[in-house]
Amino acid sequence: MPRREHGNGSDETERETVNDLDDLGSAVDVEVDGEATIEENPSEDDLLGGLRIGSTQEIEVPDRLVDQVIGQEHARDVILKAAKQRRHVMMIGSPGTGKSMLAKAMSELLPKEELQDVLVYHNPDDGNKPKVRTVPSGKGEQIVEAHKEEARKRNQMRSFLMWIIIAIVLGYSLIIAGQILLGILAAGIIYLAFRYGSRSGDAMIPNLIVNNADQTTAPFEDSTGAHAGALLGDVRHDPFQSGGMETPSHDRVEPGAIHKANKGVLFIDEINTLDIRSQQHLMTAIQEGEFGITGQSERSSGAMVQTEPVPTDFVMVAAGNLDAMENMHPALRSRIKGYGYEVYMDDTIEDSPEMRRKYARFVAQEVAKDGRLPHFTSDAVEEVILEARRRAGRKGHLTLEFRNLGGLVRVAGDIARSEDAENTTRDHVLQAKGRARSIEQQIADEYIQRRKDYELSVNEGFVTGRVNGLAVMGQDSGIMLPVMAEVTPSQGPGQVIATGQLKEMAEESVQNVSAIIKKFSDQDLSEMDVHVQFVQTGQQGVDGDSASITVATAVISALEDIPVDQALAMTGSLSVRGDVLPVGGVTHKIEAAAKAGCKRVIIPAANEQDVMIEDEYKEMVEIIPVSHISEVLDVALEGEPEKDSLVDRLKTITGSALPKKGVRGPSSPSPQ
Repeated sequence: MPRREHGNGSDETERETVNDLDDLGSAVDVEVDGEATIEENPSEDDLLGGLRIGSTQEIEVPDRLVDQVIGQEHARDVILKAAKQRRHVMMIGSPGTGKSMLAKAMSELLPKEELQDVLVYHNPDDGNKPKVRTVPSGKGEQIVEAHKEEARKRNQMRSFLMWIIIAIVLGYSLIIAGQILLGILAAGIIYLAFRYGSRSGDAMIPNLIVNNADQTTAPFEDSTGAHAGALLGDVRHDPFQSGGMETPSHDRVEPGAIHKANKGVLFIDEINTLDIRSQQHLMTAIQEGEFGITGQSERSSGAMVQTEPVPTDFVMVAAGNLDAMENMHPALRSRIKGYGYEVYMDDTIEDSPEMRRKYARFVAQEVAKDGRLPHFTSDAVEEVILEARRRAGRKGHLTLEFRNLGGLVRVAGDIARSEDAENTTRDHVLQAKGRARSIEQQIADEYIQRRKDYELSVNEGFVTGRVNGLAVMGQDSGIMLPVMAEVTPSQGPGQVIATGQLKEMAEESVQNVSAIIKKFSDQDLSEMDVHVQFVQTGQQGVDGDSASITVATAVISALEDIPVDQALAMTGSLSVRGDVLPVGGVTHKIEAAAKAGCKRVIIPAANEQDVMIEDEYKEMVEIIPVSHISEVLDVALEGEPEKDSLVDRLKTITGSALPKKGVRGPSSPSPQ
């Protein structure tokens, strides 16, 4: 930007500000006076991306919140544009991916405007319609103090006059009239009269409802889960409504978050949890740029009060999960989309040396934010980055769900602190990974142990019509669920009957499997019922289609009376042509199979690159990638002649297996 000469240098300041804003997400820096360094061309195997540090204490933590945001390049670009142009933004994505941090950062990026104070005055014509006045920030306190000073002087004069009159009355009654009791009574009446009259003077003092005197940046208001009064403003109820004892209406007015966020940012997470009435009022505030305050309770005296419009010129940042769009008012979403941007937050980001350095800085940020944790050594940071890879579920990616990763950092730091350790080490992080298990993971581990205790898990021998399937609970825990199949004569038209709390996707996958069975089988299924049971799925049931190859293998085993290897577990989706498609959570599923005692695990070939199991499980299981149902049967079924004939027939009917390089799954396959 060419500089134009101005006497006050304002254009130079503006140029520096623009350049500063364009440099979002500052690069990782280390202490200049320390021994830490950053290599320019680190190797691909360097988990710290070239950082050479003794501990995270040597990593500089950026001051600006926007520079602390890691990943989400698209979202940060949108936030920058929205801040420059004062546009509304809706961010949709998984919890813990940085939505609230980006919203807070936006208040730092907003163009500096003259902030305003809002005063509410008594309306002498109608006490239930207070007047509203907007003044530059800092002026509000001055105006209120001026009115209070004037009221103090007026009250002092009235008090002085009152005491003179009381003294005269008491003197007259005592010296001249000789009626001391009458004098005291008269003095009391005079005192009450003066005090009652002074209340009308106090009513002239305005109510400062929005005070931005000490605000150096644009306001930021988090209204997540706020009730109507906290969001839209309210008027306090006053039980004294007569006799001159009531509080003036203007003095009972309370601002809402939409008024406090004027010239700043209003952030609402889980936007769909707002009731419809509040969403409608929010639309009005966005559209009109002003919104009057009234009592939110219909039975309160505040419901009779309605102020003049109060400014609500805010930038709205709405956030939520994918289901937030279902219950959100369509008109509200239309206003956000029509006057701003919609952003989907990434769950993972491509692994690179730069990102690894930023993840190391993330650990330093969490330590600095907590203030009580020992700093992490370099090998402890490496272990955190390895866990970020595992939680991504995709090869070459790192997770962006930082809230959960930050929980691991804090647990590891707490363990180190309890041991009075100078620094948090790799051993502390490894302990934290065991202690920081999610509820689902704890339940899954308990479930696996109980199955062992009651000998419900079969991990050896061969059984007809029984297959060890794999599933996930939550996002980070695997579990082994057996699937059993039986073929019986039908009393009517043949059908596939599946039990085990199946949900919609799982039911559809069973139907897809039945298409393959009908096409492949030599037997007439119109006279048979195929029963499929998902054993002990619990109340949560089964969702997703990752049990497709499990169901197919169990049914084919039952139809052909060929046993299945019980030391084998499997997961994978199945197309109607017999191709094995990728699924999610393969790492956690493989670990669950290992815990259950299985020796081999079948996974889709497309998921082979996503496997990042812990070292302790690598020697326990053999991972077998497959791309077609014929390969699954070749590995799972017992008996060479019968199996070979079956597999050859299946290949002939459904087509040969696809090459591994031709199978590519979606970026976010079904997590079940």
